[in-house]
Amino acid sequence: MRHIALVTLVVDDYDEAIRFYTDALGFRLVEDAPRPNGSRWVVVAAGEQGTALLLARAEGDEQRARVGDQTGGRVGFFLHTDDFARDHARMLAAGVTFLEEPRHESYGSVAVFQDLYGNRWDLLQPAG
Repeated sequence: MRHIALVTLVVDDYDEAIRFYTDALGFRLVEDAPRPNGSRWVVVAAGEQGTALLLARAEGDEQRARVGDQTGGRVGFFLHTDDFARDHARMLAAGVTFLEEPRHESYGSVAVFQDLYGNRWDLLQPAG
């Protein structure tokens, strides 16, 4: 069986990114290992299964310019939940910035939020 295991998310700082994803979004820290070149291998995940995020510290001007805008201003990440109201309320209380009020579409309940760098995400409880 094949699947996408990791998606790289370029960040400014490992520790602030870990705090945001674990504290504000409720992800779990899967791995935080030093690398020989002074970088770290940092992986966070929303659940036990599915694709995880590799948090990679930006190196150089070109990478730093992409922090927070890795998808050109589009929603690039989709966080599924089985309880939209619970997670929306918890994220608001943790200081997560939502860019719209929750809406109920044919495909489910959804609201766009941004991470600490400005990347856009959907919080989505699929219909059914």
